[in-house]
Amino acid sequence: MGGWAIAVHGGAGVDPNLPAERQEEAKRVLSRCLNLGIAALRGGCAAVDVVEQVVRELETDPVFNSGRGSALTRRGTVEMEASIMDGRGRRCGAVSGLSTVKNPVSLARLVMDKSPHSYLAFDGAEEFAREQGVEVMDNSYFITEENVGMLKLAKEANSILFDYRIPVPGVETCSASAGSMVDNPLQMNGLPISIYAPETVGCVVLDGNGWCAAATSTGGLMNKMMGRIGDSPLIGSGTYACDLCAVSCTGEGEAIIRSTLARDVAAVMEYKGLGLQEAVDYVIKNRLDEGQAGLIAVSRNGQVAHGFNTTGMFRACATEDGFMDVGIWE
Repeated sequence: MGGWAIAVHGGAGVDPNLPAERQEEAKRVLSRCLNLGIAALRGGCAAVDVVEQVVRELETDPVFNSGRGSALTRRGTVEMEASIMDGRGRRCGAVSGLSTVKNPVSLARLVMDKSPHSYLAFDGAEEFAREQGVEVMDNSYFITEENVGMLKLAKEANSILFDYRIPVPGVETCSASAGSMVDNPLQMNGLPISIYAPETVGCVVLDGNGWCAAATSTGGLMNKMMGRIGDSPLIGSGTYACDLCAVSCTGEGEAIIRSTLARDVAAVMEYKGLGLQEAVDYVIKNRLDEGQAGLIAVSRNGQVAHGFNTTGMFRACATEDGFMDVGIWE
């Protein structure tokens, strides 16, 4: 066994014109969350506890698209979703359609630990949150002024806006014309996408006892239809953990769902005998059917890996033997 390992992501599909100050801000958040996880692992915490703790931190910081700072629906509201999976026994919990829960990943954990179910959504999930006494906030807590402006741009462009915090070349502010966004050739299910960079967050961990866990959280897509559910809360698509590995995905949710991307990493390791990085490379190359996505993964042998077919992916990782990396580009 190679000791503990941890990886964190903040979304795939980064705009190559991302300003340097935005890059540094993202790296600072990733580094802080990575170090939080490292400290917990050094203290002997279980993998499932570490992924929850790290993703909670990411949900609380508005830099990425989860919790506070989540993408807005067509109606200007948030519908957040998250999942968590413990490789020990393949226990899992997931939630969707949250509008008041401060930390969706922790409600997903409670679904796993305190309910007879694996997945709760919308009114049922909100009711369960109140029964469990989790911290709730008014919907306005999650909505930033910047997001309101970007929702307006997305509506003007008649598009689904993935990365609503990254400036479009030639568009300096939220009040700028949306015309510069509609020429982008990227599409999802036949609909135009303005910029591909969803900024979903996730964490995967191998703890000191050799157990794996994964967690993923997101606000979804800017200007999404009410009730849209992406890959992040779907076990086997956006999140998966077993006794072999743990995986968290980010990117074009509809493509990740079709490919059951997270589970497929474990499947090719199990059935084809591939190593972790080989498995990650295989599924990114062969399973996305022209969709765009990325993922992070750890294995029970202490390996850490990532892969993406987008321009970049916000990510950070570390292992017990001293390896550490924080990056965006290939």
